[in-house]
Amino acid sequence: MSELGSDRYASHSPLYQLIADLSDGIVLLNPDGALCWANPAALEMHGVETLEELGPDVDAYRERFDLYYRNHHEVGEGRSPMERLLDGESFDDVILEVRPADADAANRYHRVRGKTLIREGRPDALALIIEDITELMSAEERFERSFNANPAPALICRLDNQRFIRVNQGFLDMMGLTAEEVVQRSIYEFDVFAHSPQRDSAIRRLCAGQPIPQTEALLHLGNRSDESKCVIVAGQPIEVDRTACMLLTFTDLEPARQAQHALRQSEALFATAFQMSPVPTALVSADSLTLIEANAAFEKGLVRRVDASDPPSLEDYSPFTPHTRRQLLSALESADRVEDMEVHGTGDENNAASYLLAAEAVKINMRDCLLLTLVDISERKRYESQLSDAIDAVMKDASWFTRTLVEKLANVRDTNTDASLSEQTVLAGLSARERDVLSLICEGLSDKRIAGRLKLAHSTVRNYVASLYQKLGVHSRGEAIVWARQRGFHSRMEN
Repeated sequence: MSELGSDRYASHSPLYQLIADLSDGIVLLNPDGALCWANPAALEMHGVETLEELGPDVDAYRERFDLYYRNHHEVGEGRSPMERLLDGESFDDVILEVRPADADAANRYHRVRGKTLIREGRPDALALIIEDITELMSAEERFERSFNANPAPALICRLDNQRFIRVNQGFLDMMGLTAEEVVQRSIYEFDVFAHSPQRDSAIRRLCAGQPIPQTEALLHLGNRSDESKCVIVAGQPIEVDRTACMLLTFTDLEPARQAQHALRQSEALFATAFQMSPVPTALVSADSLTLIEANAAFEKGLVRRVDASDPPSLEDYSPFTPHTRRQLLSALESADRVEDMEVHGTGDENNAASYLLAAEAVKINMRDCLLLTLVDISERKRYESQLSDAIDAVMKDASWFTRTLVEKLANVRDTNTDASLSEQTVLAGLSARERDVLSLICEGLSDKRIAGRLKLAHSTVRNYVASLYQKLGVHSRGEAIVWARQRGFHSRMEN
């Protein structure tokens, strides 16, 4: 072996030629600390071309290369692999980061073994065997960063002892644990397959290094033995630091379970309110108006045709004529809801009946539906008709009435004959400034604040308010607000 350090014999030595062709780097040291030989692979791993660039001895080598362990702690004085060899220590698989003193040179990762070569019963040379694992470490660092940054909960378990060696923040956040409560615990101490119907199969597959299909499990939350979390767990074999491992990934089912529970509660409340509502209500499909369900008030309050189908369709109930159907579908083309659509049908004892129909788009069991409600306004219509007729009869001989009383009777008749038309006329008759004032009244502003907002004189605002009271037929701010809100008033100021 001493011939390897001799220029005279090295190039002709068969052993030299064998070692020179190895992919592993070989560096030979004399027992006195001198670097006597290095094969081409070792030189390339250090980014140099000659033995002199490595250094004539161990001290020179340490000046030209800074050594760090994989945890980024610097190798202490006297504890580098070469120095350990000089102390008579052999070792395996020491991973080092080698940083050249030249800042422009690239850092490398080496896996190093140290062997003492014996000749005639005494140390003849010390061999440093180096494997360049720079690419492997770069890939592992990328994996570590990805593993730790991934919000998806994950664990890594060694296959030889079934102990967890990695845990990411996503898993700790999901479970409310610390890394110390998980790392180095075994699969039997921290059972991630608890209560799974495939638990035994999953553990067998883990021990055998086989992929683990998705399975549902129940994980206990640390020391809170009364609390648990439902998850989906799956496993994929991987290798970490040349060690066979299993990557276990988890999906938290709690948000989905809570959403399903809330949905079931919501649907139960809806069903209860739907059935107990005193207002005739029906649920129909949004596309074809096919009847899905009707509540008791709907069945009791509406007349079903004699030739009704079984089960009944929406058209089997008197208000829902073909004309009503077309009218409703037409109104829904431009909006998701319909309010106060007046429809007509037949009531008890074949009397004419009038209803206000409302429709609201809803989604039930992922299906687009319409919620239909009907308010019977037959009595109101009859009362308005009777009142109008009575006023007409009285006004046939109005010679003994004052002019003011005649005008008031005429106004009452007109209002009851077509209230909605009268309201539209009143709104249309408001000036832009009156609409602005009404809007601010509805916001609760005083006359003084309205004047400031509109940059008007206080007396001018009072005049607008008095004019509004007269046009709306009210006597106070409260009545004006109620009048506006009941009619869905929206002013230019609000738009």
